[in-house]
Amino acid sequence: MQQHFDASGTVKGFANALQTLASQEDVQAILVLACDDNGWTPSAVDPCLKASHLPVLGGVFPQIAYKGANYRQGTLLVGLNSAPSIGVVEGLSAEQTQFEEALADLEATWPEDERPQTYFVVVDGLASRISAFVESLFFTFGLEHNFIGGGAGSLSFVQRPCLITPIGLKEDAALVVRLPMPSVIGVAHGWKPISDAFTVTSSERNVVKSIDWEPAAQIYARLISAHSGQLISADNFFSIAKSYPLGIARYDAELIVRDPLMMNAQGEITCVGEVPEGCRVTLLHGNPGTLMGAAACAHRQATAHLAPGAQVDLLLIDCISRVLFLDDMITHELKEVSRGQNVFGAFTLGEIANSGSDYLAFYNKTVVLGALG
Repeated sequence: MQQHFDASGTVKGFANALQTLASQEDVQAILVLACDDNGWTPSAVDPCLKASHLPVLGGVFPQIAYKGANYRQGTLLVGLNSAPSIGVVEGLSAEQTQFEEALADLEATWPEDERPQTYFVVVDGLASRISAFVESLFFTFGLEHNFIGGGAGSLSFVQRPCLITPIGLKEDAALVVRLPMPSVIGVAHGWKPISDAFTVTSSERNVVKSIDWEPAAQIYARLISAHSGQLISADNFFSIAKSYPLGIARYDAELIVRDPLMMNAQGEITCVGEVPEGCRVTLLHGNPGTLMGAAACAHRQATAHLAPGAQVDLLLIDCISRVLFLDDMITHELKEVSRGQNVFGAFTLGEIANSGSDYLAFYNKTVVLGALG
């Protein structure tokens, strides 16, 4: 895959790189991973997307990864050698949006293709029905093919256009791309339970209202105080909560991590992704060692099929809260996932993945690595 990195992050730099990459004979579509700090707006970017003679797809993320480093500003363009099938599902937070119906309609417009497929999915990471959408992906497409992707958006937690589509920037939507290429997916997180399991007794989508009939923020604060002595409040919530995610129990599978974003005066906690009422949750914690171990595990899973010395492109979907937790040590995590391979990708607001046979799920604070082609 041909790659072009524009460190400026400007719309002009993007337009020039787009023109250069689109002129290459073997490029059939262009994947774009852009940083939120670029400050792109639909009025500035949409003309470039609509004018391109090749389909352009991707997202605007808190940060991106390229050649062993993480960037807060810049744009990475990746030339795809095969033409993908592309669809957009809008109204990702709307209760009336029928995801399975929308996905079935989308699939019906795509040509039949017997080649191995990988589905690349980007969602607005601040939408409130992401898990319901991912569940509909499973019911529509099954587990015969691999899925990889994540949540676009901003660490300001203000929802704005963040999906890059051939028809322009979109918000509160999902981009679904069928790539005609095989893949192997690795998924790991490294967060460990430090509490007993509790029951979510009241929740609404991604807002946890009560746990064991107690205001969710109250029990969450008490557990953190018992573990670390820190007193969490609405003012310092995110700076402390980044080290203490919630884990949702699954039968015979690794915990799904949920990233708490904020609390309110009513004692409710807003997370990235839904937390179902009635599910069992535990408080999780980790350290740089356990997170590095998870990154190495994801690399082993994704590259287990490779012959010694073989090279492959690795698409990294890594949670932005791992960057916030690890700080400068994120470069060590990037070394663990690359191990000499070409790694590029995005730091996201939630991750989407399965391995072709395991659960398809929306994760938080997790490393997803896909070996493509």
